Amino acid sequence: MTDTTSLRLNGVAPLPHLGVIRAQGEDTVRFLQGQLTQDFALLEASQARLAAYCSPKGRMLASFIGLRRGADEVLLVCSQDILAATVKRLSLFVLRAKVRISDASADFQLAGLAGDAISSIANNDHSTLGTADFEGGILVWLHPAGTQARALWIAPAGQPLPAGPALDTAQWQWGEVLSGVAPITAPIVDAFVPQMLNYESVGGVNFRKGCYPGQEVVARSQFRGTLKRRAFVVHGDAPMAVGQEVYVVTDANQPCGLVAAAAPAPSGGHDAIIAIQISAAESNGLRLGSADGPALTLLPLPYPLLAEV
Repeated sequence: MTDTTSLRLNGVAPLPHLGVIRAQGEDTVRFLQGQLTQDFALLEASQARLAAYCSPKGRMLASFIGLRRGADEVLLVCSQDILAATVKRLSLFVLRAKVRISDASADFQLAGLAGDAISSIANNDHSTLGTADFEGGILVWLHPAGTQARALWIAPAGQPLPAGPALDTAQWQWGEVLSGVAPITAPIVDAFVPQMLNYESVGGVNFRKGCYPGQEVVARSQFRGTLKRRAFVVHGDAPMAVGQEVYVVTDANQPCGLVAAAAPAPSGGHDAIIAIQISAAESNGLRLGSADGPALTLLPLPYPLLAEV
């Protein structure tokens, strides 16, 4: 089983699975205020934000790490496999707003830093999703993997990577799983309201901002006690894939949830974030793929769930 107390990620990882959306123009912040779950009007240059883009039914179509570059530009880092569709959908709602939504992935390079690659900075005071200028780019501290500090580096294309040993992308993605924060990727588009992936507990939803698509559903899930699913971190011996169904042994007829993120564990087996019915998590009988499939073991969540906001 995964031992998060001995977790050690060290080095610089390429992140080809991520891309960058640029929103630029004098109406950028106002436009994003009406589209995403996060309050970008309050976003300072020293901060980044986790945000979701939802359907009118409150289901997540995309998730981002967003940061401002000046008064009229916001960068949204997201999974490459949903980027084109997200740019197209957001662009449909621009109408007369003075903002342009574009795929800026070719203008930037992204890397994940952990361990010795950021130790000189990570030992100083910093906050999750705080930012700093670093090696010609911007460093964004992410939610840690266990106790391991991690950061996203965003720099202009062609900028040399920060110094450090090479870290395999698969290992980086394992750290992502252990952070408990699942990004939206193609297999789970339109599958979850933000709270089903614990986004309100990791700073991905602002309940005090103005309207956005799906806001009523998201707010009702939070304040009326209608939420029945949550995200959990699990370990299993069998390979797991995003979008794969999860069952509980007592019910072979229907799944209790889905795999939202998954990666091989360096010590053996596989780890995943699953979004499942809360009652199923309490049953201690989770199975992958079917009610008699490979067993899954719950691991501790690396952050507390917020009961109130």
